[in-house]
Amino acid sequence: MNVKYGFLPATVIVLTMFVSSCGATHVVASRPSDVIYERPLPPGEGYIWLNGDWYWNGGGYRWRQGYWSRPRAGRQWREGNWANTPRGYRWNRGHWQ
Repeated sequence: MNVKYGFLPATVIVLTMFVSSCGATHVVASRPSDVIYERPLPPGEGYIWLNGDWYWNGGGYRWRQGYWSRPRAGRQWREGNWANTPRGYRWNRGHWQ
């Protein structure tokens, strides 16, 4: 038996696992309910409020509360939002642009 052909199936399996994990998107059948909480007072002048955000935690989305931040020069905060995809709901995180 030629040894080099024994590595081929293992290589294919490892590469398949790697490629499939790179494109993983976190989707859920239904989006979580909106979270309502009281916004704390700003820590000082010139701060802007960044609304809370969802993040993926293994088997589902978890809520991270909003916070006050200084604006970034020449940039605007884009709020996060839910996208309804054919596979389910996916959260697009908020970000500076």
